[in-house]
Amino acid sequence: MISYKQSINILNKSKIIIKDEIIKSNDCLNRVVAKNIFSKANNPLADNAAFDGFAINSKDTKNLNKKNSKLFKIIGTIAAGNKPLKKKLKKFQTVEIMTGGIIPLGADTIIPVEQILYYPNKIKPKYILINKKIKNDQHIRLKGSDFKKNDLIIKRGTILQSNHILALKTLGIKKIKVKKILNILFFSTGNEITNKENIPEWKVINSNSHYIQSLGKNFLFNFKDGGILKDKDKLIFEQKIKNIFNSEIDIIITSGAVSAGKFDYIPNIVKKFKLSNYFKSVSIRPGKPVLFAKIKGKQKVIFGLPGNPISSAACFRFFVYPYLLKLLRIDYEKPIKATLKKQFVKKINFTRFAKGKLNTTKNGKMEAEVLRGQESYKIQSFIKSNIWILFPSGKSKFKKGDVVDCFLANYTNKTFL
Repeated sequence: MISYKQSINILNKSKIIIKDEIIKSNDCLNRVVAKNIFSKANNPLADNAAFDGFAINSKDTKNLNKKNSKLFKIIGTIAAGNKPLKKKLKKFQTVEIMTGGIIPLGADTIIPVEQILYYPNKIKPKYILINKKIKNDQHIRLKGSDFKKNDLIIKRGTILQSNHILALKTLGIKKIKVKKILNILFFSTGNEITNKENIPEWKVINSNSHYIQSLGKNFLFNFKDGGILKDKDKLIFEQKIKNIFNSEIDIIITSGAVSAGKFDYIPNIVKKFKLSNYFKSVSIRPGKPVLFAKIKGKQKVIFGLPGNPISSAACFRFFVYPYLLKLLRIDYEKPIKATLKKQFVKKINFTRFAKGKLNTTKNGKMEAEVLRGQESYKIQSFIKSNIWILFPSGKSKFKKGDVVDCFLANYTNKTFL
């Protein structure tokens, strides 16, 4: 049995290659950026108006005040989408300009339409009256003030969301390089597992496969259900592993049959293959029997998760999840720091993943509560939880008020986080 830290080190050394592909930017939602994306142009492309108003040269207002006003002649109108005005503004000239219109040569500021004094009247004005000094660069979106050409827009390892698509399309980026979507083949195991809903008391409804499948929507993998392997299906499972060698499957995940019981055949079958990295049993709870193997000479790995639903969920969260992030070159999430609501005691040499509830106190601080019902078969506390609290090995007693590391129980698209 190895420590949780040792198991993560093995995972980090067992990466498989996930190829890149080029896709259209409007089809990239939830895909992972494979290469830094840089701006192809300035944004905005040119100085343009942020408000409807009139464009002038601010230097022409240097000496103006209520006692010394000046009429500025209106020489044209610029709307958004119009070509830039060819002629340069002369002294005491102005151009009516709409939001998005390109700033004409000779102008360096905008007076919003709400502040305009028209002359001789508002219906058919020929001039605008200015009776104060106007600052330069007012209400102008300056060229490249958002992004300059060759600026970094989106970093490698980013999971693309709708806001990224808006930026890509705004900047005219039609195609991008992303990581290919991982393919996961999942097997449930055990004579007791069934997909039927009305079952006798000696049967168990298959829930783990549906849980893992649901995560694919956030975790950027294609889920393929391999079905239920019965206790007699050792040779079938062995052949299934062989079949993936020349397939698009990247990862096999099994649920159950990884412990030390008479029908727990997954470890023995896996060890029949040449392996470059392997571990079986980690000093954690729940999920102690967890297994990992990398097939030597192949870009394929196997995760054997325990059969109890909460053990399976915990092992996916703290083994498979960080492994997927590593493969896709996504920065692993930083834990949420919170103070412990009540004392918690565990075995000193074990890392403990506890179902918990994260709340905000009246003082605005984050507080983590360990929920009742930590047994690996109890799902009621899992439903109530919104975090996993990680209690590391090397310490047995955690006091009220101690700062602990918390990880979201329900995955989000970090935003994978």
